[in-house]
Amino acid sequence: MHHGRDHRDFHFGHFAHFVMGRHGGGRRFGRGGHGFFGRGPGGDFPGARRLSSQDLQLVILALLAEKPAHGYELIKIIEERSDGFYTPSPGVIYPALTYLEEVGHSSVEQDGGRKLYSITPQGEAHLAENRATADAILQALSRIGRRMDEVREAFAGVSDLDADASDELHRARHNLKRALRSRLGSDPAEARRIAAILDRAAAEILGK
Repeated sequence: MHHGRDHRDFHFGHFAHFVMGRHGGGRRFGRGGHGFFGRGPGGDFPGARRLSSQDLQLVILALLAEKPAHGYELIKIIEERSDGFYTPSPGVIYPALTYLEEVGHSSVEQDGGRKLYSITPQGEAHLAENRATADAILQALSRIGRRMDEVREAFAGVSDLDADASDELHRARHNLKRALRSRLGSDPAEARRIAAILDRAAAEILGK
């Protein structure tokens, strides 16, 4: 388990740096596959790197601690927590669930034609030791989801503008998304610089 992380500052770049992994690597889910950052709006997130399998396992345990769930339900819960920003694929979730069962952190029972997963006492103990990390990831997902939702709301009325203005705003939005994606994995100082630029732009748009 990673130690010494700073959970105080989860701006966009720092969040991507944390969730996608420090070195673009990742660890295997025991005998299963790798964990990836998964799918963002419009498909696989460009330049996405592998999500630490241990971090994903902690997120799953935190959700199972709230209530037992099927694999598909976990996918939907994470999607909802991130307001649609991150939808993990079955190829990410199910290897993690299999590994958690193998190490005794979760149990599974048949529920109709599906498997229902629950956290075990061993899983609860492991989660308790690493609760800060699990909470930090979930909070970061929620925060970036809210920010993306604010962006969507800001552009919701673009189609009501005249054609030239609408095209210009679409172009500007595309450029912004491309610029942000090019900075995924930034260090905290760069992330704060980017956040300050976005804050200034928002203030100017609002006429503050």
